[in-house]
Amino acid sequence: MRIIFMGTPDFSVPVLQALVDAGHDIAAVYCQPPRPAGRGKKPRPSPVQARAEALGLAVRHPVSLKGVEEQAAFAALEADVAVVVAYGLILPQPVLDAPARGCLNIHASLLPRWRGAAPIHRAIMSGDDRTGICIMQMEAGLDTGPVLLREETDIGAEETTAGLHDRLSAMGAGLITRALDRIDSLVAEPQPEEGVTYAAKIDKAEARIDWSLPADSVDRQIRGLSPFPGAWTEIGGERVKLLASRLAPGPIPGDSPAGTVLTDGLTVACGSGAVEILRLQRAGKGAQDQGDYLRGRPVAAGTCLQKEAPCS
Repeated sequence: MRIIFMGTPDFSVPVLQALVDAGHDIAAVYCQPPRPAGRGKKPRPSPVQARAEALGLAVRHPVSLKGVEEQAAFAALEADVAVVVAYGLILPQPVLDAPARGCLNIHASLLPRWRGAAPIHRAIMSGDDRTGICIMQMEAGLDTGPVLLREETDIGAEETTAGLHDRLSAMGAGLITRALDRIDSLVAEPQPEEGVTYAAKIDKAEARIDWSLPADSVDRQIRGLSPFPGAWTEIGGERVKLLASRLAPGPIPGDSPAGTVLTDGLTVACGSGAVEILRLQRAGKGAQDQGDYLRGRPVAAGTCLQKEAPCS
C-alpha cells in the first residue's frame, strides 16, 4: 500500500521499520521538527527522522497541519492510508479525510481505557494488570475512533514504563502490518461508552516520592515514572532518581517510620509495607544497579530518606 507515516519518538521507529520491511511504499514520513538538545542546544532530529533519512525516505516536519498549503501538500501524496503513532500534532479533518482509506492510529492501551498522552505510564501507576495495543480508525475526537484490531498483554509485577514501552512498540509494529494485510475484512468496532479513562500528560510535580503512601503505590510510582521523568527522593541530602523497585517480601517492623531504610540493601518502609530499590541514578550520572550504587555510597539501615540525620 502507499502509506504516509506519521510519528516522532523512539516508540514509533519499529513501526516505520516494519512497514518498510513489509514492502509498503512510504510516500512520506511526517514527524516533529528537530529540537534543540545537548549542551550546545543544536537542533537534533527526532528518532523517526533519523531512521527515515537512513532508509532514504522523504521527511517532512511542519510545525502545524492547519494551513491550507500543508493540507494540500499532504493530499497531493495520494496515499492509500496514513499510519499514525505518537506523532504529536492534532490532525485537522482535511488531513484525516485525505488518504483513500483514512488514518490509522496505533494506541498503546486497551481503548477506551487510557485515551490521551501517557497511557503506558498511567497503566502502571494505576496498578493495571493488563494493557495492549489498539489499531484505531482516527476521527476528530481524542482517541475516540472505532477499533479495527487489538492485542492484549500482561503487565509484569516489576515492569517499568521503559520495558513496557519497548514491548508495546514491537507489538504495535506487528499488529499494524497484520491490520494492513487484512484491511478489507476488518470490522471497525465503536468504543464502548463505559470505562473511558484519560491518561493525562505526566507532570514533573508527580515525581517526588511520598513515603507515607502504601508500598504498592510507591512501587507503582517508581516503575511508572521510569525512566522519565523519574521518581525521586533525597539520600543524604542529594536528589536521586529511583528507576526500578519491587515490593519487599515478609513482615515489616511496625515501629519503623515511613522513609526509613530497613536494611543495608535499600529496603525502605512506607506508610504500610516496604519497597526495595533496585536501580538508582544520581544527578548528572549514569543509572546504577543497587549493588553498584551502594558500593560507592553506602546507605546504612536506620537512615531516613529526605533527611540528613537517621530517624529517631
